[in-house]
Amino acid sequence: MLSDDELALLEAIRESGSLSRAAARLGKAPSTVSHAARQLEARFDALLFDRRRYRLQLTVAGQLLAQEAARLALESARLGRRVKQVASGWEDRLWIVTDELLEFATLLPVIRAFDALASGVSLRVTHEVLGGTWEALRDGRADVVVGATNEPPSMPNLQWRELGALEWVFAVSPRHPLAKAKEPLAREAIQAHRAVVVADTSRQSAGRAYGLQGGQPVLAVPSMQAKILAQRDGLGVGWLPKQRVASLLRRGELVARRTADPREPNTLYVAWRGDHEGRALAWWLEQFAQPRLAKRLVDGMDAFAEG
Repeated sequence: MLSDDELALLEAIRESGSLSRAAARLGKAPSTVSHAARQLEARFDALLFDRRRYRLQLTVAGQLLAQEAARLALESARLGRRVKQVASGWEDRLWIVTDELLEFATLLPVIRAFDALASGVSLRVTHEVLGGTWEALRDGRADVVVGATNEPPSMPNLQWRELGALEWVFAVSPRHPLAKAKEPLAREAIQAHRAVVVADTSRQSAGRAYGLQGGQPVLAVPSMQAKILAQRDGLGVGWLPKQRVASLLRRGELVARRTADPREPNTLYVAWRGDHEGRALAWWLEQFAQPRLAKRLVDGMDAFAEG
């Protein structure tokens, strides 16, 4: 590490190109600056300044020293801020994992509000699907998960609360054969057609899919948005979040069909590890407990609404 004076010396010589101008910039006598430059070279046992030309320049070694010393100084200052941050109860980083059912856009106002706290906490927001969401919390790839489905699994120190209930509609393209089939649609009628599912991101199991009949052909897609588009295009059938396809249903781009085996609403959960504490986690948990935000997260956004 270099001292602040040594960093300032290198920068002054690099920008001014002469000892006299560097001395004036630093408010020191030229002899003092020249002595400091030679001491720096002796310290590193390397030629740091090219004195052969009219304009004084840093050698390649001098440039490397200036760049790396400046970088280390920034990192040292950043480390000092992080240490104070953690000592005051804020985490160094908070990792939020949402189930893919939730839309990132609904979190944007919350992230802005968190930024206003100027906590210094780095946020990481990623998503998983079905079993992958719970696994992220269990495996340490999440500090808090949002929108996880199914009952909370057995996990050491697991804490959770309900976020809300997500309602579904069985919908098909108006061009699909099931659009004109007799209601309620029997299990056998549905099973004869390809289902569109969002691929489970579980790393520890074969994964699962909701509303899938045994032996039914499957088209696995990467997101709920992709599933909606595929079903609108007649590429398959399946259950879709009711609020997110409301405009498509109104315009007739999707057709809602009654089934003999209705699907109950899914309870979505917020979950975290009780042995992990911090002011950032506490703040986010407080936000997720707000009814208005919870409803926005569960209902989602109708991206297909006009205007």
